[in-house]
Amino acid sequence: MSGMFEVATEAYDRLVGRYSPALARELIRFAGVGEGMRALDVGCGPGALTAELAERLGPTGVAAVDPSEPFVAACRSRVPGADVRVAGGEALPFDDGAYDATLSQLVVNFMADPPAGVREMARVTRPGGIVAACVWDYAGEMTLLRTFWDAAIEVDPQAEALDEGRTMPWCGDGELARLWEDAGLARVRFGAIQVRAAYSGFDDLWWPLPIGVAPSGAYCASLDEQGRSALRDAYRRRLGAGDEPFELTARAWAVVGTVSAG
Repeated sequence: MSGMFEVATEAYDRLVGRYSPALARELIRFAGVGEGMRALDVGCGPGALTAELAERLGPTGVAAVDPSEPFVAACRSRVPGADVRVAGGEALPFDDGAYDATLSQLVVNFMADPPAGVREMARVTRPGGIVAACVWDYAGEMTLLRTFWDAAIEVDPQAEALDEGRTMPWCGDGELARLWEDAGLARVRFGAIQVRAAYSGFDDLWWPLPIGVAPSGAYCASLDEQGRSALRDAYRRRLGAGDEPFELTARAWAVVGTVSAG
């Protein structure tokens, strides 16, 4: 994954990370993770999904990996007792069949080689175990990011080439299911997850973007002061947000499949 995630964890947590705990709970429910399982979180970030898994399975029943050392440090601090390592999803440092469930939240589309990453997730999951993931619906109902890119294109038509709704792989309706099936996973099930996040006002939403986290933040940080000001105004207007508290909804596509025996 890109160096755009080698950032302060606070900035990540205040951008897309504020959706992560609720999204993690919904992904765990969708996947069917239950008591007594050993689970792996691939691309753990600061540890939202890892923490939710540890709540259900105990920290010693959970492992996690991420290529970002700051995120790994944050996850280790957040979930003491979990086995958290620096590693990418395409080369997981675990034995075949080591886990009952392997999950990945908002990461598959950032892998350098998503098909290889999903095959690795399946490799470290036992026969009959589950492999699950979710990605944002960038082109549709992930309001925070869809509105951001619409505002960016309004003030800078060249931003269309960076729009995650157009550039992100495996993020369209049904695409993750095809990826899972191509990796040889069985009983693949696909669906939508919707979560909400609260903001104290528009400035609360805007704060992490100029720092450069994620593709949206990287684009924002690349602009000069005049460009950022124009983007900010367009974004605020499109959201209809002011200084009062508000909430936004966000939809993610989710998939789960079973590792076949043999």
